[in-house]
Amino acid sequence: MPFGYVSPAQAMRDKAEYARQGIARGRSCVTLQYEGGILLMAPNPSSALHKISEIYDRIAFAAVGRYNEYENLRKAGITYADITGYQFDRVDVTARGIANYYAQNLGTIFTENLKPFEVEIVVAEVGTRPETDQIYRITFDGSVTDEPGFVAFGGQADQVSAALKERYSPGMSLTEAFTAALAALSASGNGERSEVAATQLEVAILDRTRDHRAFRRIRAARLEELIAESRAAEAKSAPEAAADAPASPPAPPADSGPATGPDAGSTDRGGGLGGANGTPPNPL
Repeated sequence: MPFGYVSPAQAMRDKAEYARQGIARGRSCVTLQYEGGILLMAPNPSSALHKISEIYDRIAFAAVGRYNEYENLRKAGITYADITGYQFDRVDVTARGIANYYAQNLGTIFTENLKPFEVEIVVAEVGTRPETDQIYRITFDGSVTDEPGFVAFGGQADQVSAALKERYSPGMSLTEAFTAALAALSASGNGERSEVAATQLEVAILDRTRDHRAFRRIRAARLEELIAESRAAEAKSAPEAAADAPASPPAPPADSGPATGPDAGSTDRGGGLGGANGTPPNPL
């Protein structure tokens, strides 16, 4: 049976829909700035297959989607960064350059291959000051966006991003940023929250205060400590939020309804110019 003609526009739409569906089946990942650097967090029960990794001295990589596809991209990014740093200088390796490198590769794969990569990537670089931090999001078709402050990607990204937006503020401490990220990832569609254990999380930071290599994973005791602090902060803020909620206005008084009976609508009860039953007054 011969194949029918498919327009290029329709082929691109089909590829995009295929990639989006694959990415939506995964779990969301969040990246956000805090006072001392950049925090990266992802639900990940595996201790061997990482979603978050180091790319270069002060640059981190986070991805969602098909592991084999984004792992190949991660390795290619490390090779690109190493060659650039060797040929030129280490300061010439930037998150922007690596993001552009990923965008070119993903754009080529999306356009030329029959099957697109089912991945979304974030490349983050910590600077000497919060104003110089960089967070870039690269989608399956090679699109690049600069994400100031925070970004949620993969899975139910819109829902997680909305929850994170309510809690994020510039200049947060690590504990505050961890609390905001954990609450956003724990939120479900019906407004309830599910508890996340330390064994189900992959967490790393780019520490602004560290020289040379800023990437550091948060594991074991430190991760348990941050989760305990996060739950304590949530428990403390719940009564305060309830106390600050505006009181509901008092209910309006019940309406007795219109008057009924033979005297309804009469404003003259036996005085004035008419009698009690509307009869003419007695002549003088």
